[in-house]
Amino acid sequence: MARRPRPQAITLTDRAAARMQAIMERADEDFIGVRIGVKNGGCAGMEYTLDYATEKAPLDEEVEDRGVRILIDPKAILFLLGTEVDYVTEKLSSRFVFNNPNQTDACGCGESVTIVPATA
Repeated sequence: MARRPRPQAITLTDRAAARMQAIMERADEDFIGVRIGVKNGGCAGMEYTLDYATEKAPLDEEVEDRGVRILIDPKAILFLLGTEVDYVTEKLSSRFVFNNPNQTDACGCGESVTIVPATA
C-alpha cells in the first residue's frame, strides 16, 4: 500500500528563506539550521521562538524548505502545524511573521499570541 507523503509542518516564503540564509551566512559560527518553537509568555499567552540550531535533538521534527533546514521542538509541533513563515519589511521595521492557522488571538504589540493545538 502506497503511503501518502506527510505535509510539511512549516513552510517558508521566498523572502523568509532568503533572509534566514543571509543571516546564517553572516553568523560567526556554522549552524545546521533554524530552530522554531513556541514558549509561554507575553500578555496573550505564547510567543514564537526563532533561534540558530547547533544540533538536532532526537525527537525534533525536521523540515527542509527552500534550502533552509528547520528544526521544530516536538512540544511545539501541534501549535505550528500549517504555519507559513514570512519576512516583511515596512517603513520603520523588518521582521519574521508567522501566518499560523492555529493562532486565535494576538496582543496589541504583536509580540505574543494565543495558539490552540491543531487537531489531527
